[in-house]
Amino acid sequence: MKILIAEDDLTSRTILQAILSKWGYEVIATADGEEAWAAFQETDAPQLAVIDWMMPGMDGPTLCRKLREQKRKDTLYLILLTSKDEREDIVTGLEAGADEYISKPYDNGELRARVNVGKRMIMLQNELREREKLQGVLEMAGAICHELNQPLQSVSGFSELLLMNMETGTPNYKKLKNIKAGIERIGDLTRKIMKITRYQSKPYLNESKIIDIEKASRYEEKGE
Repeated sequence: MKILIAEDDLTSRTILQAILSKWGYEVIATADGEEAWAAFQETDAPQLAVIDWMMPGMDGPTLCRKLREQKRKDTLYLILLTSKDEREDIVTGLEAGADEYISKPYDNGELRARVNVGKRMIMLQNELREREKLQGVLEMAGAICHELNQPLQSVSGFSELLLMNMETGTPNYKKLKNIKAGIERIGDLTRKIMKITRYQSKPYLNESKIIDIEKASRYEEKGE
C-alpha cells in the first residue's frame, strides 16, 4: 500500500520514510502541504497519509480540510503528526478532517499501530465499495435476464413446433435442433443469474476476476 508523508523537516522526513519503507509501504515523501496536495491530485494517489501539523505555506489541518472538501471517491485515512497536545488543538485537527493524530516525539510502536488501523480501514472500505459495485451489476443483470425470459420462451416454443413438423432427415432439422439447444442454454444461464444475490468470483485473464455464475447460483439454491 502507498503512504504519503508530508514533513518539512528533512531529518524527520528521512527517518519517517525509512521506518515506513521498512514496514513494507511504498512511500511518497513530500516537503510541505502544497507538494502533498499536488501528489494527491495524481492518478492512483495514496489513500493513507501521515501529515505534519506545522509546515510552511499550507499546514496539516488546512491540507486535511482541503482534501475533505474534495469529496473524493477513494477512502482517505489522514494521520496528523503534532507537538500540540492541548485538547482544543486536537479537536481542531480532527474537525479539519484528520482521522487520527500522533504526538511528537512519537513512539515507533504507536506509529505502526495507528498506521495499521488506517490500512485496515482503507482495505475494508475498498472491499465494501467493490462489493456494492458488483451487487449493482448483479441486480442490473437480473433485471435484464427477467426481460429476456419471455422472448426466449417464445423462440424456444416456436422452434419446438417447427421440429415437430419437420422430418428428422431433412438438412435443416439438425440446424434447428442446435438453435433450440442454444436457446435453452441461454435460458438456463439467465435463470441462474436471477438466483444470485451474493457473488462468488473466480480467476480470469490477466489476473482479473469474474463472477462464478455456477458456484454463486448453487450457493443460493443451497441457502448456505
